Amino acid sequence: MSTIRVGHLYPDYLNIYADRGNIAVLARRAAWRGHTLEVTPLGMDDPIVPGAHDLYYIGGGQDREQLLVAANLAAKAEPLREAVERGAAVLAVCGGYQLLGRGYRGFHGQDMPGAGLLPLETVAGERRMIGDVLLECELEPGERRTLAGFENHAGRTRLDPGAEPLGRVLAGFGNDGESGFEGCRAGRVIGTYLHGPLLPRNPWLADWLLAQALAHRTGGDPPRLAPLADELEARAHEVAAARARSRGGRF
Repeated sequence: MSTIRVGHLYPDYLNIYADRGNIAVLARRAAWRGHTLEVTPLGMDDPIVPGAHDLYYIGGGQDREQLLVAANLAAKAEPLREAVERGAAVLAVCGGYQLLGRGYRGFHGQDMPGAGLLPLETVAGERRMIGDVLLECELEPGERRTLAGFENHAGRTRLDPGAEPLGRVLAGFGNDGESGFEGCRAGRVIGTYLHGPLLPRNPWLADWLLAQALAHRTGGDPPRLAPLADELEARAHEVAAARARSRGGRF
């Protein structure tokens, strides 16, 4: 059994949407399978050391908090990129997602540099996009799954041509309310606006992230994790998905 090492970026700043719950889900699902989740907070003064962590997590924050950490994160872009190239996984939610692109222009016109890890840019719009969201995703070839979550963002995120979204919007706004896509995926790096938090309602995504982290830890392929009794998690997903569908499909 392995210790899965998680680097939690800026937990004192990017934490406003209960997204710490994602860490709790990863820890519990790892423990049920005999693994240990070792979480290290990485703040302003902490370096990113490639190879030191198997999974990096970045939560959400308002424009003020993003402005406080943006330059610091951009300065750490190269070691973060090297960590990903060496096989580390990343989950970035809402504000963290925006800061993994090339940059974010906030609601009051502040230009914030991004880490450039994902091929996208974000500009805040006048109207917030709020509500339950349902996506169709295919992280593994031939395995289509749904993701249910909640979005609350003014940012309009535009993916570069050819960039891979996390999923297709079945209900909700997604990246920009126009394209029909939500989030972005580049290998083991996932960015998304879905929070509230995301993983309790979508245990299959938590397991996918754990498998990617274990692959980095062992230097092998992502393992097939033993299934868990996910009746409550499945019910939470169904409730969230039904709320999203009640909004009506937008795309």
